[in-house]
Amino acid sequence: MTGTADDKHRKREREKARQLRKSRWWQQKLDAGICHYCAGEFPKEELTMDHIVPVARGGRSNKGNVVVACKACNNEKSYQTPVDMIIDQLKEED
Repeated sequence: MTGTADDKHRKREREKARQLRKSRWWQQKLDAGICHYCAGEFPKEELTMDHIVPVARGGRSNKGNVVVACKACNNEKSYQTPVDMIIDQLKEED
């Protein structure tokens, strides 16, 4: 029975994310059209919901953990946490 709790967590959080995407709060975020990571302006069709702490790493689908991201930034971030991203940036500077 490996991963049962993790599977339940992911399923529950995916459903919460679906509901959050329907909210007025999320629609307003999309309408602003600004990527959280690169600060670029995009049409809402080119924006996605990103979990700052990924659901696969224990993150939750709530207003404090989701941001609007362009597809390129979301794909680049993947399953990283903000700490992972900072560490990668520091390694690139060396």
